Amino acid sequence: MNQPVHVSTLTINGQWVAARDDSTILDVAEENDIFIPTLCHLNGLSEVSSCRLCLVEVKGYSRPVPACSLHVREGMEITTESAALTEHRRTILELLLSEGNHICSVCVSNGHCELQTLAQTLGVDHLTMPYRFPRRTVDASHPRFVFDRNRCVLCTRCVRVCDEIEKAHNWDVMGRGIDAVVTSDLGLPWNQSDICTSCGKCVQVCPTGALSEKGKAVGEMVKHQLQLHVVKEPVLD
Repeated sequence: MNQPVHVSTLTINGQWVAARDDSTILDVAEENDIFIPTLCHLNGLSEVSSCRLCLVEVKGYSRPVPACSLHVREGMEITTESAALTEHRRTILELLLSEGNHICSVCVSNGHCELQTLAQTLGVDHLTMPYRFPRRTVDASHPRFVFDRNRCVLCTRCVRVCDEIEKAHNWDVMGRGIDAVVTSDLGLPWNQSDICTSCGKCVQVCPTGALSEKGKAVGEMVKHQLQLHVVKEPVLD
């Protein structure tokens, strides 16, 4: 028998809202059209809280907390916008942009990239830290798709959708720290993977131009949102 789900009342930016106790802060914000930036989050996939862009301030907590994984409770007082949060988010975006090779003008996802959109939204129009210019490989061995690791931000959406939705687990993360990269089938070239189903889900959930379809020119790679939403049980009093 399903456990009863109750409703709590809380405030976000001074606005009173009602929310199910099994909802995260990000869920409630989305339901009330309150913007919180995210990159690793995708409805229907497990949360990893790795990008740290969705950090918010909660009264009583000593430091900002990830909105994508913290569940609401009665009486919470949440702030999603402050000078400190804006500075933190801009720094995260600068780090992502400087640690990879993100040249928008020659990218197939130019104009359709979540990283690019967030940078524009948060006013990151230049970097204050040096570029690393890493030498990352491009895997174009698959007959339909291309994986350009230079544009990967390690959001692991591809890893999770392949594991949790397609149940193939072709993708995984290899290495640690700055050397971490997403790899196919324990390091094999993509076309040599025996477990990849060529479904293309990983390409569609990628927030940047790291995963794309072959034959796309600059700005032509438009991602189609997959219906991964989980239907919640009705509230029981």
